[in-house]
Amino acid sequence: MGYVHLYYGDGKGKTTAALGLAFRASGWGKRSLIIQFMKKWEYGEYQAAKENPLIEVRQFGIRRFIRKGERPPELLEEISKAMALAREGAESGKYDIIVLDEAAVAVYFGVLDEDDLLDFIDAYRDKVEIVITGRKASPRLIEKADLVTEMRKVKHYYDSGVTAREGIEY
Repeated sequence: MGYVHLYYGDGKGKTTAALGLAFRASGWGKRSLIIQFMKKWEYGEYQAAKENPLIEVRQFGIRRFIRKGERPPELLEEISKAMALAREGAESGKYDIIVLDEAAVAVYFGVLDEDDLLDFIDAYRDKVEIVITGRKASPRLIEKADLVTEMRKVKHYYDSGVTAREGIEY
């Protein structure tokens, strides 16, 4: 039986925690599928995972940021593909862990239907470990998860104008 992990909040480290779990699991021969919602850049984790045959990273997004309520058709299509892959991966029996990176944010922005995400959890929580990340998390998602960690920002150098740095933030 798998559990549902939720890493959310304004603090740094949500994706890092999810990927750390996948890397740890690979040390025990477990396979992970990491589906990145709303990301379409070659982040460091994407590069590193290419070197690990037990971790597969797939990105679904567009190469620009959106605002809440904005629903670009090309992004909606990408999100639909991401959820189809998540279901396919869970059904396949090939993976021990499925990470839905930034799925909580996709719900918050309105490009992923919350009921679809909750239905995925209900359908597959007994088959795979499910990890969901994202800055915002709804009360329903928090309730559904078995392990909830809120990453809270106390202080961040972004606030003083530092931009994202290669190998540290991306």
